[in-house]
Amino acid sequence: MSTAHILGFPRIGAERELKFALERYWRDGMTDAGAAALRETGCQLRASHWKTQREAGLTYVTVGDFAWYDHVLTTLAHVGGLPQRFGFDAAQLTLAQYCAMARGNAAQPAMEMTKWFDTNYHYLVPEYSPQTQFGAGVEWLFEEVEEAHAAGHRAKVALVGPLTLLWLGKAREGLSDTLSLLERLLPAYQRLLTRLREQGIEWVQIDEPIFALDLPDAWRAAAPAAYAALAPHAPKLLFTTYFADVSEHAAWLKALPVAGLHLDLVRAPAQLDVFIDAYPADKVLSCGVVDGRNVWRNDLDATLARLTAARERLGERLWLGSSCSLLHTPVDLGHEKKLDAELRAWLAFAVQKVREIALLRDALTQGRGAVAAEFDDARAASAARRTSSRIHNPLVQRALAELTEAQARRESVYAQRAQAQRERFALPLLPTTTIGSFPQTAEIRAARAAYKQGSLSHLDYLEAMRQHIRLAIDKQLAYGLDVLVHGEAERNDMVEYFGELLWGYAITENGWVQSYGSRCVKPPLIYGDVYLPEPMTVGWATYAQSLTDKPVKGMLTGPVTMLQWSFVRDDQPRSQTALQIALALRQETQALEAAHIGMIQIDEPALREGLPLKARERAEYLAWAVHAFRVASSGVKDETQIHTHMCYSEFGDILASIAALDADVISIETTRSNMELLDAFETFDYPNEIGPGVYDIHSPRVPTSDEMAALIGLALERIAPQRLWVNPDCGLKTRDWQQVDPALLAMVEAAKKARAALALKPKKLQQPAGALV
Repeated sequence: MSTAHILGFPRIGAERELKFALERYWRDGMTDAGAAALRETGCQLRASHWKTQREAGLTYVTVGDFAWYDHVLTTLAHVGGLPQRFGFDAAQLTLAQYCAMARGNAAQPAMEMTKWFDTNYHYLVPEYSPQTQFGAGVEWLFEEVEEAHAAGHRAKVALVGPLTLLWLGKAREGLSDTLSLLERLLPAYQRLLTRLREQGIEWVQIDEPIFALDLPDAWRAAAPAAYAALAPHAPKLLFTTYFADVSEHAAWLKALPVAGLHLDLVRAPAQLDVFIDAYPADKVLSCGVVDGRNVWRNDLDATLARLTAARERLGERLWLGSSCSLLHTPVDLGHEKKLDAELRAWLAFAVQKVREIALLRDALTQGRGAVAAEFDDARAASAARRTSSRIHNPLVQRALAELTEAQARRESVYAQRAQAQRERFALPLLPTTTIGSFPQTAEIRAARAAYKQGSLSHLDYLEAMRQHIRLAIDKQLAYGLDVLVHGEAERNDMVEYFGELLWGYAITENGWVQSYGSRCVKPPLIYGDVYLPEPMTVGWATYAQSLTDKPVKGMLTGPVTMLQWSFVRDDQPRSQTALQIALALRQETQALEAAHIGMIQIDEPALREGLPLKARERAEYLAWAVHAFRVASSGVKDETQIHTHMCYSEFGDILASIAALDADVISIETTRSNMELLDAFETFDYPNEIGPGVYDIHSPRVPTSDEMAALIGLALERIAPQRLWVNPDCGLKTRDWQQVDPALLAMVEAAKKARAALALKPKKLQQPAGALV
């Protein structure tokens, strides 16, 4: 019988058990007793996930996909190579030390974090130097294998591959190239793989997704020798690629000394034909045919038709699996009790996707008759979705047809707008602000929950949220900030909130996915044409503005982020869906301007992450992404200042497109990179205003004003002071007031120190903010 497997299962738990266990461990001081409780939660989650896979009919359960915080950091813990600045020994690593690297401690800031390829997940970036050594690591993976075997499971281990582990890291302290460390790293992998073979592991899924990128030749050339060194020490190796087409590498991939290859046939279905041609007789081919990135039910008939020829050619050597790890999908549709029944029938979460894989395997090997009822149900759901009247909205279609190029341009160029905005706002040099959100306290969450449950009236809810807005405004005035925000108390999430108010979106109860560490999000579902029935933010923004004479920013999430951080319909181009969202946001920006909100921030943290992995596909994406943002932002007058925010990104290769957004002010996340990200903005000579983050909000650590002043100084080496803003890296919803109060007071003090230092410089540098150089 052909093998059915998945590349990984969501580790957070159907009810976010890992999130709550982690946060309890941190809150209670990371004691030995707390570590024992956390480990028990992990053990229970793994047991539950393996049971789900086995009962669904998979051939193997996947071991090694679990991580306490991040699978890249966990791989480093297996093979050594931890950041040297922490001084931790991987072989003796404790959970408290592991968490310190992820979150920072009193002595060291946290490891840098960035997006995992083009997904919404964030990984911790390895740090490599000429002194980096690899070697013995933790026993965690071997303990998990023992757990699986003790439970009677047939286990396949998932492991980040050595080339991907090196590629994902940053070279520091003069290291010329992380690939130069491969010779040091391979013995650690040999030791790990030998131990797994001794434990009776038959297969190791070794993930090398970097080969979906446009890699330098040296990295591709390193793979055959590297795997020739690993193979004699290893169980059978399944060399695993995903997220894009790797058919350009087909010849040498087929020749690798591994026992099998895995292809993502959801992202790149055409590559199957390339690989089947002259496929080696001694290798398995794993076909990722169930989408690990989206929630729509598989069209089983269409998928089976595509696999039939492969089955005839490969026989038992054809494996079926998920396109990538199911980490990126919610856990179980069975937990959705309130979702509309028609829409629910169109969906499949991780548990359901596991079953789809087994169904496809059974249909291939036993015939459709063996699974006829489940195929009939899937067929009916696909037909219902295609023909549903809920999918298309004539008002949206008409608005798209009438859209002109002029609607994607501001009235005047930036230089003229900047002058108008300077006169309107009269801000000081290095104006201070925040990115938008303030702490989401237990009181705020309780009020929102009570309102949703019907136990809090609309008026009482409105007053509760206004109370928190007043608190946020009062605190910002006390800090001395120049530009304020309302704090977003009413928002559960920067995407979900808007998804609840836009037509064409649906919201789940428990469709949680991991963003990073204990941070989970509940992406909305875009199932149909997107339409704005009425303004979404005007009431909150105007109330906040009524409390102060200082400008208060209106806060929106941009069209590309609304697209990227949702589960998007797959029956039309993503570009068209983005433009529908942009038209809705355009109406909202115009409504805010009409209500006398003078600054509007349209956040696009997902712009860079949506960039296709292949360079040849990027120009088309950037063209429609920039166009969507400009449609959303260009319907306002010159004196209305448009801000945008981006985070978790390397911007160098898309700076021309960021400039093309033509936002008056952009804020970016730069603290963990020590302002290195600004190098690209300096080289490119970015023309508009910019606010590089000086406070790492992803760590509970509170920086001093001197630390932030030093970062401002580094920024001033690259950016003219007339164009520089001072702000945190990102929103503050995940922090508490005990951290935020001292941090923002210190940030304002740091800005004052920087202004004082600038005052000692020649007078030409003492122009008001917004002046042109």
